[in-house]
Amino acid sequence: MLQSSSNKIATPAIYLSHILVFLFTVLNSDYLKDNEIILGIDPGTLVMGYGLISVNKSNVSLIEMGVLHLSKHKDHAERLHLIYKKMESLIAIHKPVAVAIEAPFFGKNVQSMLKLGRAQGVAIAAAMMNDLHAVEYAPRKVKQSITGRGNATKEQVLNMLKHTLNIIEDVRFMDATDAVAVALCHHYQHRTAALKKDNAPKKKAASKNTWASFIAQNPERIK
Repeated sequence: MLQSSSNKIATPAIYLSHILVFLFTVLNSDYLKDNEIILGIDPGTLVMGYGLISVNKSNVSLIEMGVLHLSKHKDHAERLHLIYKKMESLIAIHKPVAVAIEAPFFGKNVQSMLKLGRAQGVAIAAAMMNDLHAVEYAPRKVKQSITGRGNATKEQVLNMLKHTLNIIEDVRFMDATDAVAVALCHHYQHRTAALKKDNAPKKKAASKNTWASFIAQNPERIK
């Protein structure tokens, strides 16, 4: 009876040890290392769009997208503070490996450009404070990466995102889809750079049959 009771107690402990070993193996494997998260930001002082995508080797999926409404806050400094807090929250929760930010286009309204530049600067500062590399992409570059055309419309970009990430069209999240597009653009640019590096022709080792090496190996033949 004592032996039977001992087996009943030991069995759950064995199962638990197996589970712990399994979890330790998974956490230390390359599975999680291959899964990278990219945070895309469409900066703005009235509405800031954000989007997070997950990249696991060749598979890309949408994690979250949304907008931060700032128009009800009249003080510009307060808006910038809210942008920073939102960035801190997104980074803390999702732990992205990079932040992609859409660069503001040049307009005629100088005051609007200054405010937009400040919003972009706060987003970059939040990324840097969390030891993340922030990369800027011009709107034309984003459109080129997503659709193949630098002058594509918002609707054409959205259609490609719907096809690639199964995004559901919603007018409330147009700024968020722009942010997702920036994140996807960063993934495409990073992937292209990696492919170019892998396919780059390797430098041939310097030939040993040079005149200098011949002299060094045969000093007695030089008079």
